[in-house]
Amino acid sequence: MFIQTESTPNPATMKFLPGQDVMPSGTADFTDAEGAKASPLADRLFALGDIEGVFFGSDFVTVTKADAVEWNHIRPSVLGAIMDHFTSGAPLMAEGAENATGHAAPADDDDPLVVQIKDILDTRVRPAVAQDGGDIVFHGFEEGVVYLNMIGACAGCPASTATLKNGVENLLKHFVPEVQEVRAV
Repeated sequence: MFIQTESTPNPATMKFLPGQDVMPSGTADFTDAEGAKASPLADRLFALGDIEGVFFGSDFVTVTKADAVEWNHIRPSVLGAIMDHFTSGAPLMAEGAENATGHAAPADDDDPLVVQIKDILDTRVRPAVAQDGGDIVFHGFEEGVVYLNMIGACAGCPASTATLKNGVENLLKHFVPEVQEVRAV
């Protein structure tokens, strides 16, 4: 098994592409070892030590390391853990565990503006954010303000504020004039 790696705009996070589906639908974000118990792979990665986050996308895994360690020291262990997991045939998520986020279908009672905002996020923003190893989650729209959360490689990334303000906010304002601002949750 050959696993490709890509750097992300967040220097603490690296994207790992195992060449197969990781999460067929949705995403999963683990920010601590306790939550990682919901996934054998995330649990294995946190057990390496010096890991602060694990995120699963459709065909990738992003791993966030502690500042105290360099990628050249921990990357071989991360690659080994990912390879061992996928070659073992173990499930990605423990039975009964649900830590999926994002990709929620709009509820039937959603305001038409909310449906439009979610559609723009799903079709124009989410694919671009996934390229960098992360995801964006809609949390609400109130009085002209869209509330979003960046997860995966995008959480804590130095460029995430610029992405929200210069990218997502401008895009939403262009297509949905009722949007006045985008705020991170």
